[in-house]
Amino acid sequence: MEMVLLTALGVGGATVVGSVIGFLFKGISHKFSDIVLSFAAGVMLAAAVLGLILPSLEYGGEWGLLICILGIFAGALGLNLVDKLVPHLHRLMGSEIEDHNNANLNKVLLFVMAIAIHNLPEGIAAGVGFGSGNTTQALIIAGGIALQNVPEGMVIIGPMLAAGISKKKTFIAALITGLVEVVGTLIGYFAVSLASAILPFALAFAGGTMLYVISDEMIPETHAHGGERGATYALLVGFCFMLAMDVLLG
Repeated sequence: MEMVLLTALGVGGATVVGSVIGFLFKGISHKFSDIVLSFAAGVMLAAAVLGLILPSLEYGGEWGLLICILGIFAGALGLNLVDKLVPHLHRLMGSEIEDHNNANLNKVLLFVMAIAIHNLPEGIAAGVGFGSGNTTQALIIAGGIALQNVPEGMVIIGPMLAAGISKKKTFIAALITGLVEVVGTLIGYFAVSLASAILPFALAFAGGTMLYVISDEMIPETHAHGGERGATYALLVGFCFMLAMDVLLG
């Protein structure tokens, strides 16, 4: 349990680390943040497949394939429902708040709320990984999510400060988005621990949410500023890095 709590704090704390970097380097280029986000997308892609979807097939038994497919689509459809309630992150990160001088406070707050809402299923994915009992895979999944949270925390800062929000309130907002992920991690862990029968579906569901975030939010954002080729290779490097870690750590 201590490992789960520490990991939850680490995953959520990565957003805070990113926000601190955002304070220190307000003029950080899109090219740099896109490369980091692309690398994180590759890491998360490998973590979703190796740490969630394949174990779901393994634990599902005779009906493993069907359970896995249903879980993936349930996770994706769940986030699709969320996207109908809040704007897509890549849209809010892009044109709507690109001009900081004309930033609209409501859009900025909506942007932060969208990040917080999308952090919940990411936290659940990390928690479900621990609920499976495979600590190594769980740490790999959590590491990929935490890495993605750093650039996410970075992009919160500039628009909020430009909208006239104080540094203190901006930091508190970033902290809250991280805490949402901590809560999600604990929910995922306890849900699977209390009902191991749902483990195959829960693993696939978490994998589906991660695949949805990668395809619908992360990749469009990294391809929005003209650095598609670099972003693509960064994703491949991230995927291969996580693949190597999975093989080496066994």
